[in-house]
Amino acid sequence: MKKVLVIGAGRSSTSLIDYLINFAKSDEVLITVGDLDIKLAKGKCKNIAHPIEFDVNNKNQREQEVKNADVVVSMLPAHMHRIIAKDCVRFNKDMVTASYVSDEINLLNENAKNANVLLLNEVGLDPGIDHMSAKKVIDNIKFAGGKIISFKSFTGGLIAPESDNNPWNYKFTWNPRNVVLAGQGVAQYIKNNRYKYIPYNKLFERTELINIPSFGKFEGYPNRDSLSYRKIYNLEKIPTILRGTLRKTGFCKAWNTFVQLGITDDTYCIEDSEHMTYRDFINLFLVFSSNKTVETKLKHSFPFINEDNILDKIKWLGLLDQDKIGIPNATPAQILQKKLEEKWSLSSDDKDMVVMQHQFIYELNSKLFELHSSFGLIGKNNITTAMSDTVGLPVGIATKLILQNKFTLRGVKRPVYAEIYKPILNELSELGIKFIEDKKEL
Repeated sequence: MKKVLVIGAGRSSTSLIDYLINFAKSDEVLITVGDLDIKLAKGKCKNIAHPIEFDVNNKNQREQEVKNADVVVSMLPAHMHRIIAKDCVRFNKDMVTASYVSDEINLLNENAKNANVLLLNEVGLDPGIDHMSAKKVIDNIKFAGGKIISFKSFTGGLIAPESDNNPWNYKFTWNPRNVVLAGQGVAQYIKNNRYKYIPYNKLFERTELINIPSFGKFEGYPNRDSLSYRKIYNLEKIPTILRGTLRKTGFCKAWNTFVQLGITDDTYCIEDSEHMTYRDFINLFLVFSSNKTVETKLKHSFPFINEDNILDKIKWLGLLDQDKIGIPNATPAQILQKKLEEKWSLSSDDKDMVVMQHQFIYELNSKLFELHSSFGLIGKNNITTAMSDTVGLPVGIATKLILQNKFTLRGVKRPVYAEIYKPILNELSELGIKFIEDKKEL
């Protein structure tokens, strides 16, 4: 009997574990789900998979569980994958993760090859489905003899239209901390053979309007590093490449107020934050005045705040209220996150949504074409979310294919190879995650 060890039973593991349980029923596969919270693991196992209390720092337990498995699926925080990956190489076990390839994981490439082990990373949503769907189009264009001139790709985890009931048109569908800190650093990409760099304080002013059929209009802002994808996708000489994040229209201008104000900063702590009110907190970052209100100072400092009901959005969040913050020695970003989690968390009847679009311009037979490849998915409920499906299902499918010996690749890999992305995309399409292509001659 084949054995799979899933480490981590958090929100993004729900669809993965459900998929593996259904697979196990028909193929007699033993699924073990380990988590530090045994109740969480039991809740995901449905009396079919085997739940265990699992501490990744317990060396003896970790090594024993990895030894007993045929494939290890790590759904731990990204910085913990290295520990599991080393054990997998040492004990000749394949591993699957949804996280980015870290430098530490990359160093295991030769050892993994020598051990005949596949360490398959970046096989979730973004990274994951974005890689596979983009590479499929890229390979098809190249196979036909085309030359790709421009490639742009945008992904967003958002609230479904039927659950969109706040003025920000946004709720948390993934890690709140990552949302608050999103975009920090410098965004870098290339456009018409010119390198472009956007500092964080300008990022949310540089948006593009994106239309996704059947799902509506969105605005996209650039991700931090688009340039490295030239090598990943074998597009080293492409004149234009950009990857970005999607939000509902109007979000970025309002969020830019927080960036300009400085309350997304996570590098220092505020004294006496525990006893401070949210109104006091906002006032910390505004010019001193003994007779002007916080609202007046905001309008003076940020003239654009009068546009698109931005001030009303800030008030709706409660950031101008007299409620106490209640967090000692908190950073500005932590204070903002606490308030956002109160207002942007999914309720029991909410549904989320994932949208993605790739935009290609290419030359073929002396003609210029534009091709858009798009998909959107609305979650079933606030447990089986679109985010859980799009992260967990490709991980589950990849795990099944490894158990069935469908992959010949070894070492540290991303799913940018046809032997990996073709069967995964085919099954995702059957499960409702299907890309629609729209092509026109320019």
